[in-house]
Amino acid sequence: MSTPATSVTVRTPAKINLCLGVGTPRDDGFHPVATVFQAVGLFDDVRARIDEPGRFSVRVHGDDAHLVPDDDTNLALRAAQLLAQEYGVEQGVALHVHKTIPVAGGMAGGSSDAAAALVACSTLWDIEPARDDLLRLAAQLGSDVPFCLVGGTAIGSGRGEQVSPVLGRGRFEWVIAIAEGGLPSPEVYAEVDRLRADEVVPEPAVPTELMAALRDGCPQALGNALANDLQRAALSLRPDLAAALDAGDQAGALGAMVSGSGPTTVFLAADEQHVDELAGALLAAGVCRRVLHAAGPVPGARVVG
Repeated sequence: MSTPATSVTVRTPAKINLCLGVGTPRDDGFHPVATVFQAVGLFDDVRARIDEPGRFSVRVHGDDAHLVPDDDTNLALRAAQLLAQEYGVEQGVALHVHKTIPVAGGMAGGSSDAAAALVACSTLWDIEPARDDLLRLAAQLGSDVPFCLVGGTAIGSGRGEQVSPVLGRGRFEWVIAIAEGGLPSPEVYAEVDRLRADEVVPEPAVPTELMAALRDGCPQALGNALANDLQRAALSLRPDLAAALDAGDQAGALGAMVSGSGPTTVFLAADEQHVDELAGALLAAGVCRRVLHAAGPVPGARVVG
């Protein structure tokens, strides 16, 4: 007879939006989106350990951990509490999050940790939710959480929580420039509404050119098709980000854009040698705090220990 696990570790990836079309706010306040997510090889590790009944806690270590809340507003902790409530689990859990995904950087770090907590706690508590049930709980936690469970490359619709995997080819090399400070998503969405107040905003849609680039596995075509409706708003709030985009363009990036709501900027490289050239150019230009390399697509939240 096997011994029940007392702790489970899940590795969970960052995401970027290859495109992000944003419509006008719905009656519930959310913006409808049409996006293509890609999970990339920057990972947080979330370890869940059995604790006393009814006791839930989280500790955070790693890059910029001091910026992550350790109270009931922490998304991973909320995920554990939601799962316990849904399945009548009496055991508590102590979560330990080790971060390398940028905090408040538009790369779904908090959402990815929530997805990891769902996977870790369901394994720890020996729950086997149906895939659709887990995705439903994920959607209650946040728009990006379902994708962080699925990983790979996927279309997101609704407010982003409706996820459909995309069959594509190839591996894409990304250079990620970490800016000073954060940029809260609600402020960026409010700014995009302000900037477009007098404009006719079309229904968001995924560009056909981007889907063709993914089917062909062509980095050059993908770079040309990258698009983000939030970029103008992010640059309005953080004009300094334009210098990073310009530096990447000058260094020959196949594509450059603000990641999600920012302030992180991402650059598509032709190959691994080009990654080094882009990273060096961005650091030499002094336009960011740190530069990272990540390839995609990679799987979503997975048990590793």
